[in-house]
Amino acid sequence: METERIGPPLVAGEREMLRAFLDFHRATLELKCDGLSDEELRRQSSPPSTLSLLGLVRHMAEVERQWFRRVINGEDIPLVWSETGDFQQAYDAGTADVATAFEAWRREVEHARRIERDAESLDVTAWNARWAEDVSLRLVMLHMMHEYARHNGHADFLREAVDGTVGV
Repeated sequence: METERIGPPLVAGEREMLRAFLDFHRATLELKCDGLSDEELRRQSSPPSTLSLLGLVRHMAEVERQWFRRVINGEDIPLVWSETGDFQQAYDAGTADVATAFEAWRREVEHARRIERDAESLDVTAWNARWAEDVSLRLVMLHMMHEYARHNGHADFLREAVDGTVGV
């Protein structure tokens, strides 16, 4: 599958700009995975780390769910791969089904987009139990960009170690 990544606008309102940059980072993760076999996506290509590209996809599904559905939307639902709330379980993708992982991630991204679109403003706040304080939708969107940017850096190294591809 060929992933389309659209560059964010150079001039836009705050919400449009945040939305575009977050989608840019989401597409970047998908681009890092394009064209690889299931085995290559599961490969722990930078020893001694056990991280894989598929593990990153699974982790970002958890992060999308946590921040948009569980925090902003207040949904009382478990994480995708951990009933106990252990975000680390998503990284263990050694035997994970690739199609299931990408379906879960895309589903969580769509939920996140809907929640953001339906929110009255970026000033909407919700309780974050982990931090024991309220957070705004603005903070959540910025935090998500931070998460993607950091993990896309990991994905750069993982992808290069799998097949030499750089600069995606």
